Order: sequence, then C-alpha cells, then structure tokens
Amino acid sequence: MLQNNDKYFEVLNDIKKTLNVTRNKIVVNANKELVLMYYNIGLKLIENNKWGMSFIDTLAKDLKIEFPNMKGMSARNLRYMQKFTTEFDNDEFLQHYVAKLPWSSITTIMDQIKDKEMRKWYIMESIKNGWSRPVIIHQIASKLYERQALLENKTNNFDDTLPSPNNEQAKELLKNPYIFDFITADKNLKELDIEQELTHNITKLLLELGNGFAFVGRQYHIEVENEDYYIDLLFYNLKVRSYVVIELKTTEFKPEYAGKLNFYLSVVDKYIKDEKDNPTFGILLCKDKKRVTAELALKDIHKPIGVSEYKILSEIPDFLEDTLPSIEDIEKRLEKDSE
Repeated sequence: MLQNNDKYFEVLNDIKKTLNVTRNKIVVNANKELVLMYYNIGLKLIENNKWGMSFIDTLAKDLKIEFPNMKGMSARNLRYMQKFTTEFDNDEFLQHYVAKLPWSSITTIMDQIKDKEMRKWYIMESIKNGWSRPVIIHQIASKLYERQALLENKTNNFDDTLPSPNNEQAKELLKNPYIFDFITADKNLKELDIEQELTHNITKLLLELGNGFAFVGRQYHIEVENEDYYIDLLFYNLKVRSYVVIELKTTEFKPEYAGKLNFYLSVVDKYIKDEKDNPTFGILLCKDKKRVTAELALKDIHKPIGVSEYKILSEIPDFLEDTLPSIEDIEKRLEKDSE
C-alpha cells in the first residue's frame, strides 16, 4: 500500500513543503500589492484634491455602493492613503520595506512618528522582528528608539573587546533604560524578588530584551574549585550566537560589580560556551548606571560588558508613563482598523 511506501511519504512531504512556501509567498505578495494599490489611490486623491474635503466623503459612499464587500474604502482610510502617498516617496524603500508591513502597522507608525529617520528605524525593526501592531504601539510608547538606537545612551566596552561585526551587533541589543513595566510592586524590591518577577513574566521580559534572546536559567549554578556561584540570569542570543550573562543590582553602579561580572563571563566562556559560539558578553543592570564611573571601570576590563539602568512600573519617568497606551486605547485603535 502507498501508506507504507517511503517514497510516497517523501513525495507527500515535498509537496506539502512546496504548498507552504508558495502560500506564504502569496500572502506576502498580496499584502505588498494592497499597500502599493493604496499608494496609487493616494496619488489620484492628491491629483484631484481641488474638489475639497467633501470629495473623499462622496467617493467613499460611491465605492461602498460599487464594492459592498470590500473593506478599506472608508473615508477615513482614503484620507490615510492620501497622507501615505504624501509622506512616502515611491522609491526602493517603499517597494522593498514599507510594503512588507500590514497597512495597520504602517498607519500606526505614520501617525505616531514624524521624524523620518526614526520612522525608518521602526519600519525596519518591525519587519525584522515581526512585530504586531499592539507591539509596535508599545515599543513606540516606551521610546524604544531613544533607548536602543541612540548610541550616546549606551555605556559599554564592546568596541575594545569584541571583533567586528559582533561589537556592533551587541551594541544594537543594548537599551538604556530597560523598562520592566510589568513589575508593579513597590520600588524597594530585593534583587531576588525582581529576578523572580522577571522569570514569571518571561514572555514580556524576552520582548523587552529584544530579538533572538532565549532563556537558559535563573540563579544559574556554576562551580569553580569547589566554590559555588550563581549567575542572576543566563540567556543565549540566537542572532549573535553568544551567551549573555545579565546581573541585576538594586543599587547604583559600583566598580566591583564589573569585576564580578567579568569573572562570570570567563567561567561561561571556559565551561559552557561551545567552540562555535561567539564570546560571551554581559549586561549589568543597575538603578543608576553612573556613566562616568562605569566607563572608567570598564576601561581596562577585557571581557565585553554593557552597563544600563532599569525601571520597574513605579519608577518609570513621567515622560514615559504619560505615553504608555492603556488597554482601552489599544482596543479602540484595533476597532478602527477593522472598519
């Protein structure tokens, strides 16, 4: 019988793979064609803008009559198309990047980000990380660009301790500060309490850490010459192919913290890292990174370490807290997208 024939299953699996690949291509191409169609409709709206605001309202009604089952032709969305065409040139960036995003993600970025470089960064990161629209809203609200993309916010010795391009990749992963807005308890938590909260909310923690992080363990046990040591949080980053040691301190930065983290990195490199792995790097999270002190402490350390601050919900600065969207705001935005 065919069900017992190995060749049959080989053919079956090959066809299934082909169908899946083709189906994904169809979805991607359909989204791209939709976005480019919206762009071209926007061109026509701009060309005939002389008829005033009522023109779009009338057009939306007539399109609804002609295409009663087609979504996306409301007056509100037609105005988005007009705005989209005005703000995005029909160049390679539109063709190869912007058109890869769902329309709802494009309008969100377009609404909330006015600076062109910042807007481009969020588009690229959304594609690279596969962010959904609620995630994009959260990342913008938490000022991810300011925390991650701006190098002046980062304190590290990666250029001196990691080869290229690993140094740039590691710097891209750093943020300052890290926002743990899912920890709602009192600000005077102990280190172990915060670690516990982080691991209990591991999905949210991985989202905040960024692309490629995989959780290895909390209070990860290592033994050196019959002495026991415990790493606060150990991760592996699939993007840079490196172990990442995260040490958490509930005080401001002190130079001796860098020395202890340096020791942990040496131990991981010697006893845990595989030959194919890139050098392990560390992230030291403190209440206050004390930039100058941290830079001096890292100057003569030969293991790659970055120092950043972290904030729990009760400590998020006003300029962040005011911009974090509520659940109600997100739900309202999602409802508008379904119009």
